[in-house]
Amino acid sequence: MGTLAHPTLARSLLFVPGNRPERFAKALASGAHAVIVDLEDAVSVADKAVARDAIRAFFAGGGTSLLRINPLDSAWTQEELALCGEAGVAGVVLPKAETASGVARLMRHLRAGTPVLPLIETAAGLLNVREIAAAPGVQRLLFGTVDFCLDLAIEGDGDELASYRATLVLASRGAGLQPPVDGVTLALKDEAALRAATLAAKRIGFGGKLCVHPSQAAPVNECFKPTAQQLDWAQRVLAGAATSAGAFELDGKMVDAPVIARARQLLG
Repeated sequence: MGTLAHPTLARSLLFVPGNRPERFAKALASGAHAVIVDLEDAVSVADKAVARDAIRAFFAGGGTSLLRINPLDSAWTQEELALCGEAGVAGVVLPKAETASGVARLMRHLRAGTPVLPLIETAAGLLNVREIAAAPGVQRLLFGTVDFCLDLAIEGDGDELASYRATLVLASRGAGLQPPVDGVTLALKDEAALRAATLAAKRIGFGGKLCVHPSQAAPVNECFKPTAQQLDWAQRVLAGAATSAGAFELDGKMVDAPVIARARQLLG
């Protein structure tokens, strides 16, 4: 549990359609912390084979990225599991993840050390999220908000999903995983909405956000960075801790061990 977590946490994870190889370089140059070449929702049924060939050529040419396959009960499972073992696969996004056994099945087709990122986007997946999070090979959980809302007939992805988001955060922490990744914001030209959604996810304990356009990467990255005010506060906390034997007061508030730990976390 959590042993595959990379020390550098990806904040923005950008999808790029697997059947559009001319977009791969743009995605990689977007500033996104991770790129997910996609075989699932972004690719039509007619283009699945074309996408597999394009992705295989990308990896064969030295490319590296995450890979999202189709659900394990799809018509393309055999071909996609073979692709998962390519050297350029930095991790596999498993959509409609609902069981730990599904993760185990996928792991049998991966190179040693390749992490799995289960995408929780159904009621069954959320009900089993603790077992999924604890499955060997899982690095972090992703929240597929669009499909989740469809599955549960939920209207809206704000406060309506607060309890479900908290469940992913709790399961991730309990399993020793990296903080989970929130779902996409579909409004491509509404940066204010993107920032509001990202900051809301950050406040509840998420550590990243899925993106569907290269322009979303930079705002998402910025939202997850500590603000100048937070960094100033953290520096003053540690300065006070260096000269105090125990708890002390700063800006009218008590500072003790958990607050000092938070300051170190911000500066780290």
